[in-house]
Amino acid sequence: MKFTTVLAAACMAPVAMAFNAPSESIRTGTRLAESKAELQAKAKELNPFIGYFDPLGLTDSGMYGQSTEWTIGFLRQSEIKHGRVAMAAFVGYIVQSNYVFPWALTRAGDAHPSVDLSPPEQWDALPFASKLQIILFVGFLEWYSELTPEGGGLGGQTHYTKGGQPGKYPTFDAVPHAVPFDLYDPFQRNDKMSEETKERRLLVEINNGRLAMLGIFAFLSAQAIEGSVPLLTNIVKPYSGNIMAPFEADFTL
Repeated sequence: MKFTTVLAAACMAPVAMAFNAPSESIRTGTRLAESKAELQAKAKELNPFIGYFDPLGLTDSGMYGQSTEWTIGFLRQSEIKHGRVAMAAFVGYIVQSNYVFPWALTRAGDAHPSVDLSPPEQWDALPFASKLQIILFVGFLEWYSELTPEGGGLGGQTHYTKGGQPGKYPTFDAVPHAVPFDLYDPFQRNDKMSEETKERRLLVEINNGRLAMLGIFAFLSAQAIEGSVPLLTNIVKPYSGNIMAPFEADFTL
C-alpha cells in the first residue's frame, strides 16, 4: 500500500481545504448558481477547459414536472452532497487501508478489522449493529437536512429547490442539542474570512468533490473488475462481494 500512502499525502490536503469551505462560504453570502445563465458562468470558473457540460440536457428537463430553477437547485445539491460523501469515502478508504483504530470496536472488546482486509471486506467484517448505527446516523443527517417547515427551514433557511442555497446544511443551533458544536466550522475559525476566499473555497470544494467521486469509483472498480484501472493494479485487493449490498454478508434477500 505504499502508493496509497503517497496518494493520501497528495490528496488529503486539498480535500481537507474543501471540507472547511461549505458553511462559511455559503452562510455569509457566497452562493451557487440559481439560474441557467449563472450555472454556465460558474462552470467556466470551475473548469475553463470544459466549461458548461450538460449533454443529457438535465438542466432543461424540468425534473418531476418542476421549473428549471427547481431542477438546477436539485441537481446542484445532489452534486455537492455526493461530492462530500465521495471525499469522505476516498480519504476513509486510504486511512482504512493503512491504519487500525486502537480502541475496541465493541463492548466485548473486539478489535477493529485488520488492514489485511480491504475496506469493503472490513465493512463485511463489522457486526450488524455497527453497520446499522452508521446507516441510521447517515439517514438522520439526510432527514435533518431536508427539514423545511412552513415559512422557512431550520434557522430561517429556505429549501434548495425553493430559492435556497444548495449545499447549505441547517445549523444545529435551530434545535436543542447536547453537543455545543455545529456540523461545519464547529470552532468558528473562519468567521473573518474574506468573501473572495469563501468564493474560491466554494469552487475548490465542488472540484475536489468531482475528483473524489472519480477516485472512489476507481478504487471500487479496480477491486470488482481486475485490470479495469491499470494504475491501481496490484495496489488494491480484489473483492468478490457486492459493494452495493451493505448487508450482504449478514443475510440473503
